[in-house]
Amino acid sequence: MDDASWAALTLSLTVLGAIWTWLSFRRRGLASGLRALALTLLPLAAYLTKTLRMFTRIVDAIGDWALNLAWNPTVWAGIVVAGVSGVLFVVSGAMRARQLGGPRKRGDRGGHERSEGPGQVAAPRPAGGSAPAIDDDLAEIEALLRKRGIS
Repeated sequence: MDDASWAALTLSLTVLGAIWTWLSFRRRGLASGLRALALTLLPLAAYLTKTLRMFTRIVDAIGDWALNLAWNPTVWAGIVVAGVSGVLFVVSGAMRARQLGGPRKRGDRGGHERSEGPGQVAAPRPAGGSAPAIDDDLAEIEALLRKRGIS
């Protein structure tokens, strides 16, 4: 397309946007009209900065890629190889996680025991032998509620 065609496209989009802006001002108020005006000025800005041509080149490149994807067996082979690669990453991650866990020592509970560091107090355990609270702050709140008779 030559420069006159780009200018005509820009002018038509800007005029349509100006009509939309005027209707927005009249029907919905100032905020809606200003938003419509901002969108109306975008085609003009794209023309002046030559990004309108860039966008059409990008769309053409994506279209060519998609057409090539649909009809080229080499591209499909590449997609299969990429899928195999993804599966291998997932499997190797699972295997590594299993290796890092390693064999457990006798009497080891697998890190489920809680140890209190300096300045930390063990959370009170709920009555009735139920599971311990996971969060210390939550356990403290639960203890305060129980103290006040709220359960």
